[in-house]
Amino acid sequence: PNPFSALNHFTFPFNMCFTPFFFGKFLNKIHTQRDVAIKQVEKDQRKEIKNQFQKKLKIVLSVSVVVHIGLLLVLKYTDFFMSNVNSFIKMHGFDFAFVIPKLLIPIGISFFTLQIVSYLVDVYRKTISAENNFFKLALFISFFPQIVEGPICRYSQTSDQLWSVKQINFYNFTMGAQRFLFGMMKKIVIADRLNPLVSSVFERPSEYGGIMVIVGAVAYTIQLYMDFSGTMDAVIGIAQIFGIEMPENFKRPFFSKSISEFWTRWHITLGTWFKDYIFYPVSMSKKMKNLTTNARKKIGNYYGPLVAGSVALFCVWFSNGLWHGSAWSYIFFGMYHFSLILMGNLTAPLSKKLLTKLKINSDSTFYSVFKMVRTSVLVVVGELFFRADGFRKGLRMFMSIFTDFRLPSLEDGFLGNFRLSFMDLLILIIAVLIIFVISILNEKNIILRQKLKDKNAVLRWGLIYASIIMIVVFGAYGDGYVQLDPIYANF
Repeated sequence: PNPFSALNHFTFPFNMCFTPFFFGKFLNKIHTQRDVAIKQVEKDQRKEIKNQFQKKLKIVLSVSVVVHIGLLLVLKYTDFFMSNVNSFIKMHGFDFAFVIPKLLIPIGISFFTLQIVSYLVDVYRKTISAENNFFKLALFISFFPQIVEGPICRYSQTSDQLWSVKQINFYNFTMGAQRFLFGMMKKIVIADRLNPLVSSVFERPSEYGGIMVIVGAVAYTIQLYMDFSGTMDAVIGIAQIFGIEMPENFKRPFFSKSISEFWTRWHITLGTWFKDYIFYPVSMSKKMKNLTTNARKKIGNYYGPLVAGSVALFCVWFSNGLWHGSAWSYIFFGMYHFSLILMGNLTAPLSKKLLTKLKINSDSTFYSVFKMVRTSVLVVVGELFFRADGFRKGLRMFMSIFTDFRLPSLEDGFLGNFRLSFMDLLILIIAVLIIFVISILNEKNIILRQKLKDKNAVLRWGLIYASIIMIVVFGAYGDGYVQLDPIYANF
């Protein structure tokens, strides 16, 4: 029987709990042995004892990380690696190719692998103690709403909440259900309805001019945001019904004034994972500290630390691109954002001097809006390459914006054969405007759900039923629509 059957897609996270459980216990045992050994020796010997046990801890942690990340690499990237090796062999004229095994990837392996690694590293750092209850650890890793798309939780954030099993109360149920409905409106009414347009442009880009490439890239960016943030609303809403508070994964990213800020608001739990478990360990390593010290002497206190920081930033964004999928377009996506953030860091002092010289108030509304628009444009360009079927096709689509800027035909419905009617367009505009207005209110710390709970029942339930009716009546399903899985489940 196939070990990766449909059933094992869901039992795999539970089965994966055995290795982190025993590795965590092993790390905890070494910590305990070290503490006992330190108490039994004189003060001048303690440093040597610490170093001895630290080596053991590093070996165990390294093995545990290699086991879990290695399994992820084998299952997710074997096809990509072997395909590139075969292409390299063919390019050099050899009549030989490796047979590429067909491996089914368990659902959510990218997400729960990062949770496992964070648990083990936190035990290694003594941020948390190793869990003695196997089922409590298993519940943390395999909690069903978050397996497919996250958020990527830390053990200290949700394990106790998951295990405490609170009674479902009216407040949590209503607030969680409202959050779920809001997410489903984003997903079904907006993201799924945009799919015919997005699919048409990205599957047959040569049929359309540069204008439609721009429209397709903007539509995909909206689709991805509505799909991913919508499913996060659903996950967080479901968890709240059970009395579990999960970390937020989005914080209105399109109000960001820089690419760096954008990635503190988009897929927040992935960004903080990379920051805590890749960026800081790399930038604070002994070699990087020595590099920073030498760089400070040669290029100053601002640019000196940027050298080590840039190395760590490269590691983060290479990992980020590769984490999303096994294709060069994803690696380019990571390097694209690395380059933008690096250029922002390098030019920050010059930008500040230029604004002062031109007497531009960086805090003014006009300049803030300009920065938001600029950031959004850069994000859309990145998403174009992210969605394109390969890097080369993405590059051709991007170049067509400048070389083939023609208007599309308006025959057969809205903008050609996108299977979108005028009513579809009207629903999209209204729904996006609703989300936009709610986002502006949230940005001002005005939470409508909190406001509604104090209003009279007629208004409160009227809006709830209106949301349900909107999803049922205006949701994208039925004839002409393809049932869509959550987009980020593929990553």
